[in-house]
Amino acid sequence: MHLDLTSTSRCSTMVIMEVPTISCASLHGLLDGDAPGCLVLDCRSFLSFNSSHISGSTNVRFSTIVRRRARGALGLEHIALNEETRNRLLSGEYQSVVLLDDRSTDFGQVKKDATLMLAVTALCRNPCGVCLFLLNGGFEKFSSQYPEMCTKPCPPQGLSLSLSSRQPESADSTSSPCNTPLYDQGGPVEILPFLYLGSAYHASRKDMLDMLGITALINVSANCPNHFEDSFLYKSIPVEDNHKADISSWFNEAIEFIDSVKSKGGRVFVHCQAGISRSATICLAYLMRTNRVKLDEAFEFVKQRRSIISPNFSFMGQLLQFESQVLASSTCSSVAGSPAIGNSSTVFNFPVHTSTAPHSFLHSPITTSPSC
Repeated sequence: MHLDLTSTSRCSTMVIMEVPTISCASLHGLLDGDAPGCLVLDCRSFLSFNSSHISGSTNVRFSTIVRRRARGALGLEHIALNEETRNRLLSGEYQSVVLLDDRSTDFGQVKKDATLMLAVTALCRNPCGVCLFLLNGGFEKFSSQYPEMCTKPCPPQGLSLSLSSRQPESADSTSSPCNTPLYDQGGPVEILPFLYLGSAYHASRKDMLDMLGITALINVSANCPNHFEDSFLYKSIPVEDNHKADISSWFNEAIEFIDSVKSKGGRVFVHCQAGISRSATICLAYLMRTNRVKLDEAFEFVKQRRSIISPNFSFMGQLLQFESQVLASSTCSSVAGSPAIGNSSTVFNFPVHTSTAPHSFLHSPITTSPSC
């Protein structure tokens, strides 16, 4: 099939490029063989991609705001968010690019405003010497034929270490700030391979941190201590879990800290008192910025891994404002300052839930956390 791209104000020439389909067997051969330079661009949603995808593929997503402002003139920076992947594409290391969606068999089935079509348009304007292909049958067909080439569609599990080894017998919901509430047992959960979320009690368990390969921690509280400063790198974000706290001022610092640890091959554990509101907010902001996803997508993604998350109402409002900033441009240029550390602090005790139902205390994204 030939794709005709009309010119924009920046591009006065018409690009005509043939975009053939490639079979699942042929893609399997490219990925399984020694032939270098095949980039797989998965144009499904963020949630679908993270549920399961072809190993080594890159997720492509365009927010509504980016689509509207770009008016069809999307560039490679919108397709390859990862700078290394983008540089390899520009330098000609990739010989072919295979695009896929859920189940399309040819471009006649792809809508003009679909992510896949917009990605093809951008690549036609910046061909980089690659051959473009559409995967016949999309991810559904490929995953059914070659499940071993795809990630497993199961959410990460937390640790199940005994809490009795180091926990005082008197620990309960009214105990010291860094004892785990009864409903917050277990261990940190994996949000991304280098990012974990949990409670202050988890942060006091060096055996848990070592087992997960944690190298740095973000302490999103004003009163929980940093237990192992000789063993881990710490970042303190001294905010309280209330409606007056300005947590958004710390988003950029937290994101830069996580990325710096990631770039060195490390892993970050983010915690507050109970791993419900403040630390969850930081993880949501990180997902929104680095993956350019809307708040509801990021929230559902984290909630699948730690079902009790519930940022307070004010934090949700700040995340919604952050969403508009993130999705308004391809890169967020605003630099947030860090508020001064206050002298006062408040200990928030969370209620104990005795129900054993797995979803007995899930909260809507637009509800306050138990502490508020």
